[in-house]
Amino acid sequence: MSFLVKVSAWFLDPVHWQGSAGVPNRLLEHVLMAGAATLVAALIALPIGIALGHFGRGGNAAINISNVGRAIPSFAVLVLAFEVVGIGAPPAFIALTLLAIPPIVTNSYVGVKEVDPDVKDAARGMGMRERKILFAVELPLAVPLIMAGIRTSAVQVVATATLAALVAWGGLGRYIIDGFAQQDYVQMFAGAVLVAALAVATELALGAVEFMLVPRGLRESGAAPAGPPQAKAA
Repeated sequence: MSFLVKVSAWFLDPVHWQGSAGVPNRLLEHVLMAGAATLVAALIALPIGIALGHFGRGGNAAINISNVGRAIPSFAVLVLAFEVVGIGAPPAFIALTLLAIPPIVTNSYVGVKEVDPDVKDAARGMGMRERKILFAVELPLAVPLIMAGIRTSAVQVVATATLAALVAWGGLGRYIIDGFAQQDYVQMFAGAVLVAALAVATELALGAVEFMLVPRGLRESGAAPAGPPQAKAA
């Protein structure tokens, strides 16, 4: 029996779709953990990046700090969190949240900072206050870059959440970690396929959200970027 046939048989086995160790429950655990980490990261990072981009101050420092955050391996953060808070969901949540923050800070800062100054000056000339300029002009134009940062973070979190199984948490990573420990390579491969499929689904879902949030005029002009940009300090 070929390896791929065995993998297909694994997916078709009803045993793998039932109980706490079944695919539906593991998938739900994975989605809840990744979603919560990305949401909390966005709540922390968006106000920082947007404020820095609007006022145009401290952006270089913020991006440099974000780059340092990207350079620290998530596994190292996971181990440190494990030593501080123990096993289970807490260390995984901390590591994933910290992983998700840098791209959102960088993209939200760049997205707001790079709004055409002439557009902002025109808004001021019409009597708009700074707060209204931010919410009515800058943020709608910055949505493509902001959403690109959120998409990048979400996909990274979905992929990295597999490491959470190392600290006795669940999720789809259990199939990979347990399969490796048991030398069950069919289970390992099935787990990898599930994680990859979830990452693709996350990218597509957030891409659809981005499409809905981008102003119609910006979409029709073709100004919205197709994917995550290479953010730079300005």
